[in-house]
Amino acid sequence: MRGGFRFWALLAGGLVAVGLGLLILAYIFSRAVVAWGIFGAFLVVAFLLLVSAWLYDRRQAKLGD
Repeated sequence: MRGGFRFWALLAGGLVAVGLGLLILAYIFSRAVVAWGIFGAFLVVAFLLLVSAWLYDRRQAKLGD
């Protein structure tokens, strides 16, 4: 089977990277809850999602021209 080990190594590495990313995001969210309460933390998350969507939309508009 050609490329078998490489595939599984990349899959395991990707899963570890995604897991660490989610762990960091959960830590940041929990710290925001402690600092500002649950509503404030959700406002921060909503703001970050809106900013990322706005940046994505601007990039797609430039690529579409």
